[in-house]
Amino acid sequence: MNVQVILNEDVPNLGRTGDVVKVRPGFARNYLLPRKLAVEANQKNLRAFEHHKRIAMGKREAQKGEAASLKQKLEAIVVSIGAHAGEEGKLFGSVTNIDIERALREKGFAVERRKIHLAEPIKQLGEFTVAVRLQPEVEASLKVEVKAE
Repeated sequence: MNVQVILNEDVPNLGRTGDVVKVRPGFARNYLLPRKLAVEANQKNLRAFEHHKRIAMGKREAQKGEAASLKQKLEAIVVSIGAHAGEEGKLFGSVTNIDIERALREKGFAVERRKIHLAEPIKQLGEFTVAVRLQPEVEASLKVEVKAE
C-alpha cells in the first residue's frame, strides 16, 4: 500500500517541488519525512500548500512586473565605457560584465554581474548589444559603447 506525500524540494527520479506523489510507506517514513523533503498529503497540508503557492505566484508576478519596467529603462539608455586602445581599435585589456556592472551602477541601476551575459569579453572599440537576463522570462538588450580614453 502506497502513501501520498507533497514534495517540499526536488527529489531526483521522484518529482519536483509541490508535486503530490505516491511512495512506499518505508521510503516516506525513513527518508522523505525526516529530511523534510516531503510532508504527508492530508487536507490540512494540501490547503496550506495551495495558500503558499498562491502567495509565491503573486510575488513572482510582482517581480516580473518590476523586471519589465527595468527592461524598458535599460533598453532606453546607452552605456559608455572608456578603455585604453591601440591605433587599430583593439583594446589593451577587455571590457567584461564587471565593467558593465560598474557603468550601470554609476547611472543608478543595480544589476548583478551574473545577470549580464557576454559570450566573450569585448576587445574592440565600437557599439555592442549585451543581453541582460533580469528574470527567467524577461531579457533586456543593453547597448554598450566602448570608447578610447
